[in-house]
Amino acid sequence: MSLFPSQTSAFGGGSSGLFGGGNVGQTTTATGSHNPMRDVEVTSPPDDSISSLEFSPSSIPATFLIGGSWDNNVRCWEVQPSGQTVPKAQQTHTGPVLDVAWHDDGTKVFTASCDKTAKMWDLNSNQAIQIAQHDAPIKSIHWIKAANYSCCMTGSWDKTLKFWDTRSPNPMMTIQLPERCYCADVVFPMAVVGTAGKNIIIYQLDNQPTEFKRMESPLKYQHRCVAIFKDKKNMPTGFALGSIEGRCAIQFVQAANPKDNFTFKCHRSNGTSSYYQDIFAVNAIAFHPEHGTLSTAGSDGKFSFWDKDARTKLKTSEQMEQPITACAFDAKGSIFAYAVSYDWSKGHEHYNPQKKNYIFLRGNATEELRPRNRKR
Repeated sequence: MSLFPSQTSAFGGGSSGLFGGGNVGQTTTATGSHNPMRDVEVTSPPDDSISSLEFSPSSIPATFLIGGSWDNNVRCWEVQPSGQTVPKAQQTHTGPVLDVAWHDDGTKVFTASCDKTAKMWDLNSNQAIQIAQHDAPIKSIHWIKAANYSCCMTGSWDKTLKFWDTRSPNPMMTIQLPERCYCADVVFPMAVVGTAGKNIIIYQLDNQPTEFKRMESPLKYQHRCVAIFKDKKNMPTGFALGSIEGRCAIQFVQAANPKDNFTFKCHRSNGTSSYYQDIFAVNAIAFHPEHGTLSTAGSDGKFSFWDKDARTKLKTSEQMEQPITACAFDAKGSIFAYAVSYDWSKGHEHYNPQKKNYIFLRGNATEELRPRNRKR
């Protein structure tokens, strides 16, 4: 059954364009200051800051992009092979959407909101139903598919982690967190949750979710984002953690050598004098599905690509008009999506309602994130 069987466009109009820049339709790659990398603009972006981006899984042939936003909406676009994006549908919460996740079969999307609920959006019927409830905003949502169970994991500012069978109104399990959930990631059979107070908790998800390890963040300042990375056997083995102080930590769950764990500075200005440097938050981290290299996105309005194994930077983008608040790779690793919108890191006085929000698609991620010393 095809997704969106009878829908053409639920919001906005179409656009044209090809990946890779060049002579592309003006609507998609206008080269003004808002698009210094000449990437493809996603049609009809959200009306408020973009909190989350997720591409559809490899289980479906087409490529869809989901975006959650502070305008209370979650949107779905189809990304065509040409790079053209077609708005397909949207759903609404009664508060800002803080996170989105895909079901492994690619037919449903999960959304987490400040309205203290999470919903499951069936893309075939374009119907959304509530599947989770917390006592405070839900900051993270992930789908877990184990051999003996499937569920949705939600992390909230009410200091709980809950696991939901989508057919039941009550959680299968509730885990008390030491503090509010600030960030989380899942790559089966591992989950990692970062909370206020610099707590990191790692869970193993086989049979049922159980705490595996608890540690203090290796970063001095509040963490903001986390992403799990895999080893050469394609199993989760560690995570990258980004902080508000322009720094990223690479942490192995069980390091063969403590020196394998390290931190590096990122998203900082090259200060003109030796006395000061502008330091920006790391808003998002994503790992390339094939190469295992990673992207970081920051409040400085730049994204960078890194090779953690060689401990080198592969590329840094030009500066956008506003911070980059979210980023994601598609399932094949060929497309890099990033969202440009205000993150309130400089307070309300720096909010400019005249500045639009954008989502850009970069179509040569396989090459740009290839480790330099690795042959084709």
